[in-house]
Amino acid sequence: MGNTIVEFKNVMKQYGQGEAIQLANNDVNFTIDEGEFVVILGQSGAGKSTVLNMLGGMDTPTSGTITVAGQEISKMNDKELSEYRAGTIGFIFQFYNLLPSLTAIENVSLVKNIVKSGPDPMEMLRAVGLSDHAKKFPSQMSGGEQQRVSIARALAKDPKIILGDEPTGALDSETGVIVLELLSDLSRKQGKTVILVTHNADIAKCADKVIRMKNGKIREIRINESPVPVREVEW
Repeated sequence: MGNTIVEFKNVMKQYGQGEAIQLANNDVNFTIDEGEFVVILGQSGAGKSTVLNMLGGMDTPTSGTITVAGQEISKMNDKELSEYRAGTIGFIFQFYNLLPSLTAIENVSLVKNIVKSGPDPMEMLRAVGLSDHAKKFPSQMSGGEQQRVSIARALAKDPKIILGDEPTGALDSETGVIVLELLSDLSRKQGKTVILVTHNADIAKCADKVIRMKNGKIREIRINESPVPVREVEW
């Protein structure tokens, strides 16, 4: 691991006003190093997706500071956040978010509208083992294949950080292992910082660092000295 790439400092996020105030994140503090494979673990309502949304520049904290790659994103305006999302973050969602009317290669190529430079889309499909699916539409692919296309799309921006929101949540365990192995390799072999949000404690066994959340607070931060290879976890 190397330098710190993410720092949350005394981060609070509340929704609503007056008696209807809901505290989604309550004094959240943690750091993540470049190249770490991190799992943010917790049940539904624990506050983990709020952390991910703020880290991804899709939401801003009520108070506290969030620093990513030397930039204090918690102070950015909408235009700056848009540029930050485009240049720094690759998103992978539970339900793939592919456009049904576009082929795999067209879905991956979409990011060229956002980032002109970066890797070749076909190379990214090849990296996820789907170069022979380039001309297929989402409806012609399995869920696991669609998720791999969404990973290729995230990679085509050459992001510093890859964020996954329950990226295997809609997949069977066998397909989920393929996707998780791909994400783990991005960290281990390519040095990408990969941060996954999940309620699945098995996934946490594969991570370098596990941040466990409950009721908007961090309950535990654990370093895995010996992360289990994805294929060796009993799913």
